[in-house]
Amino acid sequence: EVGYCNGIENYSRILDGRQPGERPHTLLDFFPEDFLVFIDESHATIPQVRAMYNGDRSRKEVLVEYGFRLPSALDNRPMKFPEFEGKLNQVIFVSATPAPYELEQSGGVVVEQIIRPTGLMDPGIDVRPTRGQIDDLIAEIKGRTANQERVLVTTLTKRMSEDLSDYLKSMDLRVDYLHSEIQSLERVQILRNLRLGNFGWGNLRRDEEGRKGDVLNHYIIK
Repeated sequence: EVGYCNGIENYSRILDGRQPGERPHTLLDFFPEDFLVFIDESHATIPQVRAMYNGDRSRKEVLVEYGFRLPSALDNRPMKFPEFEGKLNQVIFVSATPAPYELEQSGGVVVEQIIRPTGLMDPGIDVRPTRGQIDDLIAEIKGRTANQERVLVTTLTKRMSEDLSDYLKSMDLRVDYLHSEIQSLERVQILRNLRLGNFGWGNLRRDEEGRKGDVLNHYIIK
């Protein structure tokens, strides 16, 4: 017979035999002394790590004050930032916009990645007025498809991608839409039809932008 107690982790300090206020054990304790830490998007990650302790402490103090937790629950917590720093040995901060903390900790040693590993450059961005944007969009689509190219258009909402597709179909354009509610098998068929040229362009709702790696060889209009 196996039993368990919900919330027992709140009193891990007693189970671990730690002293009041002593740092909790984390996965960092299992690494050798010469391990290397990469902190991605460090300009955002470091402030989050720094704020973890205070946020947790504030919530736990309310629970203890109103009798929902015993005082020892305060020691089931994230590490304080100085404790986190004390467990690090070698660190590489990865960020396009490093904050003063990272620059200071790096001692001025900054390596810039001018050329991406993929060799791909950012596409050109052309900002145009919203007045007459549908006519302008149609002109762009016809110009691209005349060169045997495909076009992806991102919209703000799923409904907008469907409505825009319906309108352009009425303009005798071969089009389909794609968003998160499209089932996986249907999504594969839509992307295949786009590559085969069964339709010349597609509407892509913004929540699909993270998945468009399969079709980055196409011209994209936002």
